[in-house]
Amino acid sequence: QVQLVESGGGLVQAGESLRLSCAASGSAFSTNAMAWYRQAPGKQRELVASISSSGTTKHADSVKGRFTISRDNAKNTVYLQMNSLKPEDTAVYYCAAARNIIVVLSTPEVWGQGTLVTVSS
Repeated sequence: QVQLVESGGGLVQAGESLRLSCAASGSAFSTNAMAWYRQAPGKQRELVASISSSGTTKHADSVKGRFTISRDNAKNTVYLQMNSLKPEDTAVYYCAAARNIIVVLSTPEVWGQGTLVTVSS
């Protein structure tokens, strides 16, 4: 099955940008639905964005217009471009994969280790 490794997190000031990457290996990446979740301290994990194998995307209302999920099948990588970051975006961001969009939005089959994004005010 696919293995996922996130990178790109860090400490930034409000209003700045980051791009997270999730590198996949071990299976046919192009057939997977992918998603980004995040979890802030003391809070439940929440869905940030998803992308189907065909490239259809969806973003949470809280990040619409600021974040963009994309995938590059040639590189077996999914990205999360984060612009206009706010302190409330501070969280550990996790990449997730599943066989289809329904599964990735409910019970993802594979998770990455997470990457920390901290936005200072």
